[in-house]
Amino acid sequence: MTATIRIARDEDAAAIHAIYAPHITDGVATFETELPGVNAMRERIRARLPNYPWLVWDEDGEVLAYAYAGRFRERAAYDWIAETSIYVHADAQRRGIARRLYTTLLETMRLQGLTQAVGVITVPNPVSVTFHESLGFAPAGVWRQCGWKLGQWWDVGVWQLTLQAPTPSPAPVRSFAALADDPALRHLLGLG
Repeated sequence: MTATIRIARDEDAAAIHAIYAPHITDGVATFETELPGVNAMRERIRARLPNYPWLVWDEDGEVLAYAYAGRFRERAAYDWIAETSIYVHADAQRRGIARRLYTTLLETMRLQGLTQAVGVITVPNPVSVTFHESLGFAPAGVWRQCGWKLGQWWDVGVWQLTLQAPTPSPAPVRSFAALADDPALRHLLGLG
């Protein structure tokens, strides 16, 4: 078995869609309630990649997990913080994939110059909370009964991780596209 972490590609949209679908139809990890099509997923990947990382765990050509970062809020003052997400295929859980993929995502965000990562978790979800806290995320608040899904109201917790200390005059965050040929990123992804 050959496992790699790599940047998502257009042809990964169907596998990513398959991993995500059960979380829409049967779970509350996402508050999305309408299943997007494969083409919509492809467009989401394309739209995010110029500015933020979208990484996949690939085993012998099969995508088993994905993780990405995205804009936290629209105002320019939030440029140095990003929200993170990760989804692992049900058959690939409890193998350490999530930790390795998410760690690579966080390191990529550091290379971009982001200072904060935010995990937004529907609670209760002790597995996700424990996972985030094991990576250094700390609780930052709870939004009470803010999402209605599967016939009930859900709370959402926010966990925050400092990626690097904010500076008095921060440099602009590097877009993911600008980082793509950076030797540090290539090393992180095992490309040399």
